Amino acid sequence: MAHDTEVLVVGGGSTGCGIARDLAMRGLEVTLVERGNLTAGTTGRMHGLLHSGGRYAVSDRASARECIAENEVLREIAGHCVEETGGLFVQRPEDPDDYFREKLEGCRACDIPTRVLSGREAREVEPYLTTDVKRAIEVPDGAVDPFRLCVANAVDAENHGARVETHAEVIDLLRDGDDVYGVEIRHDSGPGKRVHRSPGETEEITADYVVNATGAWAGRIAAMADLEVEVRPSKGVMTIMNVRQVDTVVNRCRPKGDADIIVPHETTAILGTTDEEVEDPDDYPEERWEVDQMIDTLSELVPILREARTIRSFWGVRPLYEPPGTGTEDPTDITRDFFLLDHEERDGVAGVSSIVGGKFTTYRLMAEKISDHVCEQLGVRASCETAEVPLPGSENLDRLEAAMEEFGLRSPVARRSKQRLGSRAAEVLDTDEPNPVICQCEGVTRAEIRDAIEGSGSDLNAVRIRTRASMGNCQGGFCCQNMAHELHPTYDEETTRAALDELFQERWKGQRHALWGEQLSQAMLNYALHATTMNRDRDPADPDAPAVDFGAFDGGDR
Repeated sequence: MAHDTEVLVVGGGSTGCGIARDLAMRGLEVTLVERGNLTAGTTGRMHGLLHSGGRYAVSDRASARECIAENEVLREIAGHCVEETGGLFVQRPEDPDDYFREKLEGCRACDIPTRVLSGREAREVEPYLTTDVKRAIEVPDGAVDPFRLCVANAVDAENHGARVETHAEVIDLLRDGDDVYGVEIRHDSGPGKRVHRSPGETEEITADYVVNATGAWAGRIAAMADLEVEVRPSKGVMTIMNVRQVDTVVNRCRPKGDADIIVPHETTAILGTTDEEVEDPDDYPEERWEVDQMIDTLSELVPILREARTIRSFWGVRPLYEPPGTGTEDPTDITRDFFLLDHEERDGVAGVSSIVGGKFTTYRLMAEKISDHVCEQLGVRASCETAEVPLPGSENLDRLEAAMEEFGLRSPVARRSKQRLGSRAAEVLDTDEPNPVICQCEGVTRAEIRDAIEGSGSDLNAVRIRTRASMGNCQGGFCCQNMAHELHPTYDEETTRAALDELFQERWKGQRHALWGEQLSQAMLNYALHATTMNRDRDPADPDAPAVDFGAFDGGDR
């Protein structure tokens, strides 16, 4: 029986895109489907840490060893997505000495490079650390842009012939007896989506093999074929501060707990996180007290955080997997390792496997393992090359500085463009037209916006994850409309307005738990600009319905 594709990958996060790239590079015909934008699930809701493995060196050494190995790989193949910040595990006077020693011994046992710093030396590295720092362990943590990395994998998959279909929700797994042979999807009706069918239409895609790479949603997808996958979703909150209060990843060196890490990321710092089990990865409480806890607890490490402006908060759901019979009560005790579930071997149902658990840092390794498995099932003899071949944007980084000189790009804006685009900078920025800055907070130019629109259509949230436009201090207040303007004249007025509303709504929802002090003033200004000046609090087609739901301001004091 002829199928539409050889391998169908469900899930457009880091693992799914990594699988699509790996298999396409091996010469297989691959289709990837994702119900939202790329990174719409856990990948787009992480703190951006490139693990050294240090966080798991005491409790989960197998995961720690995987992390340090993949950390080194990603620095080589995805240089334009990684900032080599380094990391510190900081001990305060009340933090136990025994744990500090266990952390140091665990790191060394897992071949994680370490150096012990005195309190004075740690504060020389990070001057805003509290003055009572006792000592610290230096490790090779880093910061990584999950959006850029995920898109680079998807682009490379497409370059090798894959079909990447976003805004295509799986509504059923196609099963005939003991064989899964594809999926049924429903295309989203939102603005400017990359669809091959009419919005709202359903489509059956048949395949020789199906890979379930949906993370926290893996159990839900598996259940469509009457299969059980024991995923235990665990939510965590992240809070984004207005500037980089630290330039190094700062971890609290004490046994597991909430609010114990600060990750410098681009122009901001991200505070994290909590670990609370939830039933539904799509429906869980987002509480203001969780945001307060991040700031109050981490201010013990970096006191200047008490004076900083909080620009937004977001919650992500970890795809923790608990093997049958484990019976772990506390989700923080569940291993961060990943598991490949062959449903033919486990459940007697052929044609499908699930990949669950793991971490963002190990996405490439996870993709390699399940791609090996798929090739074995299909009788394909091809080896993995993803650990050696750079991602688009990370080729020839050594030549990039010379290319920048050719364009005279020495300004802070040019430096940011170079960081985002990597080796593609010369190609994208080589334009005879004026190239003004569209997003001043993040230094994103018109050429970058137009390049992203060419790759993602009128979906401005997809443009956002490719460029970081609207992700800075003003949260889109001064640039959303500029981004939408670049859609004209390719897209009509209705499409452009819908794309603007969708982008601004996404920017607004993350600010709801950060509305106090200066951020409340910023939010009121954004409201005045968009809801009043631009009339975006009214839908022209229905004056009684809001175009953008700004909700209620929560301006309580901290």
